Amino acid sequence: LYPDEKGYIFSGSAVVDVNNTSGFGSLQNPPMVAMFTYHDMKMEKAGEINYQSQGIAYSLDEGLTWTKYEANPIIKNPNIKDFRDPKITWDAIHEKWLMVLAAGDKTMFYGSKNLKDWELLSDFGKNIGAHGGVWECPDFFPIQVEGTDEYKWVMLLSINPGGPNGGSATQYFVGDFDGKTFTLDESFAKDVKQQKGLWIDYGKDNYAGVTWSNISEVDGRKLFIGWMSNWDYAQKVPTETWRSSMTIPRELGLVKENGHYIVSSKPVKELQNYITKTIKKESLKIDRETIIINKALVDLSKVDISFSLKNLKKDVYTFSFSNDSKNKIQFGINKEDNYFFIDRSKSGNLAFSDAFANKISKAPFTADFDKMDVRVIVDKTSIEIFYNNGKTVMTEIFFPDKPMQYFTVSNANAEYTIENLIINQLNFN
Repeated sequence: LYPDEKGYIFSGSAVVDVNNTSGFGSLQNPPMVAMFTYHDMKMEKAGEINYQSQGIAYSLDEGLTWTKYEANPIIKNPNIKDFRDPKITWDAIHEKWLMVLAAGDKTMFYGSKNLKDWELLSDFGKNIGAHGGVWECPDFFPIQVEGTDEYKWVMLLSINPGGPNGGSATQYFVGDFDGKTFTLDESFAKDVKQQKGLWIDYGKDNYAGVTWSNISEVDGRKLFIGWMSNWDYAQKVPTETWRSSMTIPRELGLVKENGHYIVSSKPVKELQNYITKTIKKESLKIDRETIIINKALVDLSKVDISFSLKNLKKDVYTFSFSNDSKNKIQFGINKEDNYFFIDRSKSGNLAFSDAFANKISKAPFTADFDKMDVRVIVDKTSIEIFYNNGKTVMTEIFFPDKPMQYFTVSNANAEYTIENLIINQLNFN
């Protein structure tokens, strides 16, 4: 979608209009319809604030070519400076198209029957959740609570700056939607207020992620992918022929635990299609420091490792990927002060940004436990860690001088056990 006289093309979303409600195609050849943000640079440079508006385009050849709607913009700016990133969803419950839009320090809901004519329904978010920066890239969808017949609506909302470990991050909200207004669940509202935001990923490098549209009902999953970087340093990363990558696609879930709602996130099952080698160990006693596996057995630059920890005491449990160049990316569990962590202060090239490794990233936990399930995926220059079936997730990038060669575990004092260790070699070529 190229810029035109109305402005540059900023991010948005696309759907397949299966029933041809827009009239752009037919039932036999349903159109893809994309909504995007127009960004008028001339208006912005002139000091005006209403330089962003929303337009649509359609495709009749599965996205190869696009035709912009002649009546663009379909939603004009109501005098809001940051007015962008429309996410369209078909609301099957209320039988209409639903769109959520970032609008400064809140989101705005619009409804439509035909994807062309939109009515403002309500807004949400002012003085709710984290507000350390501009709200961006919202998503909004219903999801079934695992193990129940209950459905809740989830909003994903990215913010920059204001993330839990600095820079950009994505928070979430859980509640109910009556077709017009989104209302937070009462218990969730208390959690958000107490914690000043709940986050889909506590690492520094998962931002602006949204879910796929038109997943089949037979499949039924809510699938998500995020941008794996942070605006604190995204334009300075030491790469040459590319800049930035995306997270592993993830399946989102909604769990209710002790009266609290948690959005979980775990790698999609299709990742198993890329496994080329598997090493298993049922039980491994750890005392002080142990090399679990090295480069002679697997290529640790592309690996999916899962295991369980048992008999955890009030101690610090540290895992690391390292190489002979003395680079290491460390992560683990601090059970003395109750947080998960990632430490990339010795991970390789840090000189490009003071914000990249200026502190250890942390994710809090409140429940006491003596068992923990861990899954970690490394793909060359990224690490994605999923604790307890994805109820807590941390994602970060790093830039080592050479590929990682050893996977090591250490702790300060107590002896403990790693169980059900599975190391999967991956090949994405």
